[in-house]
Amino acid sequence: MTLHRTALGAALAAFALLAPAAQAAVPAGAETADTAAQVAAMSEDELIGQMVWAHVYGSTADDTSMAAENRARYGVDTPAQVVEKYALGGVLYFAWAANTESPEQVAELSAGLQEAAADGSGVPLAITVDQEGGEVSRIGEPATALPGGMALGATFDPGLARAQGELLGSELAAMGVNVDWAPVADLNTNPANPVIGLRSPGADPAGVAELTAAQVEGLQSQHVAAGAKHFPGHGDTDVDSHTGLPIVTYDRATLDQHLVPFEAAIDAGVDIIMSAHIVVEALDPELPGTLSPAVLTDLLRDELGYTGLVTTDALDMAALKQLPGNPLDDGDIAVLAIQAGSDILLDSPDVDATVAGVQEALESGELTRERLEESVTRILDWKAERGIGAPGPDLDVVGSEEHRATARTISERAATVLRDEEELALPLDPGADRLLVVGAGSAWPERLTPLLEEEGFTVTERLESGDSPSAGYRSAAVAAAAQDDVAAVVATVDDLRGNPAQQALLEELAAGPAPVVAVLAGTPYDLAAVPEDVPGVVASYGATTVNYAGVATAALAGRELPTGRLPVAVTAEDGTVLAELGFGLRRTEEVTPVEVTFTDLPGTEDDVVEIPPATGVAYLLDGEPAGPGSHHASGSVVVTAEPDPPSSYHLADGATTRWEHTFDATAPAAAPEEDDDGATPWLPVAGAVALVVAVVTGALALRRRRRPAN
Repeated sequence: MTLHRTALGAALAAFALLAPAAQAAVPAGAETADTAAQVAAMSEDELIGQMVWAHVYGSTADDTSMAAENRARYGVDTPAQVVEKYALGGVLYFAWAANTESPEQVAELSAGLQEAAADGSGVPLAITVDQEGGEVSRIGEPATALPGGMALGATFDPGLARAQGELLGSELAAMGVNVDWAPVADLNTNPANPVIGLRSPGADPAGVAELTAAQVEGLQSQHVAAGAKHFPGHGDTDVDSHTGLPIVTYDRATLDQHLVPFEAAIDAGVDIIMSAHIVVEALDPELPGTLSPAVLTDLLRDELGYTGLVTTDALDMAALKQLPGNPLDDGDIAVLAIQAGSDILLDSPDVDATVAGVQEALESGELTRERLEESVTRILDWKAERGIGAPGPDLDVVGSEEHRATARTISERAATVLRDEEELALPLDPGADRLLVVGAGSAWPERLTPLLEEEGFTVTERLESGDSPSAGYRSAAVAAAAQDDVAAVVATVDDLRGNPAQQALLEELAAGPAPVVAVLAGTPYDLAAVPEDVPGVVASYGATTVNYAGVATAALAGRELPTGRLPVAVTAEDGTVLAELGFGLRRTEEVTPVEVTFTDLPGTEDDVVEIPPATGVAYLLDGEPAGPGSHHASGSVVVTAEPDPPSSYHLADGATTRWEHTFDATAPAAAPEEDDDGATPWLPVAGAVALVVAVVTGALALRRRRRPAN
């Protein structure tokens, strides 16, 4: 395969190292003009390589410890050789591929792979990972553990969503990762969904849209691309596309609700949107979204006006090979995905077959070189604009105390009290009450015990592994709960609706003398299966330690007041609504924000935003705290309201919390200041830009000299 010249990659890397101010000074369209010449000089193999993003096996670029796995899949031994063989546009990290053992190792692997890309194609490498928070987090501690999408949804707080995005972005950037396959923008409207569930922020289109946009903005503020998924919405499925082909039959009006978060992501400037391997009959009754022009071109590009990158979901998932009456191989899938409108072929199970399929389609005319150039132009423009390949912050930011505090705040604000009968009366008394912790082993009750002890409770445990508590274990737990000094039993459960043994454990405990608190570590839909005589129910939205931190601190100990609300509705099997979206037994005072006003007069001197005084409400002007009074403003401004402090207040449901206004006049551009000798201080930056443009121009000239194939 003919590879690109290193000189151009070095020039692009030099451009990426410029300060943000210098990058902003580059004329609009300059990257596109340069990229057009670059793309025109690429071979077809190089074009295909930029569109192929694959995983690699190994902890460093030259690691041979998993050579057998790399050889079986790619025919070479090391991660660097995989990148070089295919001139890959990107890689995808997984823990099971030994890519994510520690922050230091991830950073070293990233640097080594970037070096391999520079020595090969000369184009910086997209380095990607699924780091959603919660159950889908490929990089474990000491990276900051987050409670997950639905926990974030239970806070109903876009400020926390942006903080989560910033946290993830800064930590990933420090490890050399420049794309996060997050946020999940799916509305989880199907309680039986086996693959989205807790990964979704909830079921309310407007609420999920606001949280999605905030996460996108937070991630990308740290120079890490967000990849919103799974378009046009995977939340109303009852089949996992990893193992089967989901088909949704709702009408276009329902589909439009699922599109709202993606529209918000687009408005927020999301870099990448990931397609879903699902058939949406309202758009295309035959092909899943990943392979459907009706979904990726007609809807996403033409109707929604999206101009960023489109990627497939992982191509090694089973859904794409289960089309009724339409068996597809990996070459077929790649060609159809490109024809549908995808720019990126993510994690094909057979890259050789993928490349061969695209080459054959080019030879037959089924695909054109121009179609590949269209996608690769978008990819290379994005790499230049996003500064792909530039160094990130120091590793000190990974798992910092500040980041762990943010994660814990999300957990505390998410913990949702769904039932609190008189005989229980949450919160409990840490100084006086002894608790018994039990539960399904799959719900990890042992993670909750030390957190309760940190709050001052005396705790004993009865534990058993597995997801179905045995009859013997249930008897032992009931006997332990009958001890005179047990003030309450805390029982962790998950997938309660589908597990009769867990239901039996709660029923048998509830018949005893000590009140029971059921902690729902699975989706809150499990509330429908909690026996009526269990007096306490708390949703944690996950079974990780950080999920349980909020349960211990806010719901059980009361050190922070619980403010979490259901981001989904819970219904019984007969359709009876058991808990509406937004329900939660909060202990905070409800307040309604006072209306913000805008004074818009000719000129700009008298244009102001008037922030009213309001007890329990804090206002932010364009994301910055703004106290009561008049604030001069120009152009477009956004004011948002949030509870202050959230441990004491919550905003009334349905209250207006966002105001936006564009003033008629804009402030005149300030003339550049002069130094004492009359020189303008921005000339050094302009000079730096000119220097880099010259380097890029020279590199482009060098690029026209073709190197022989390796």
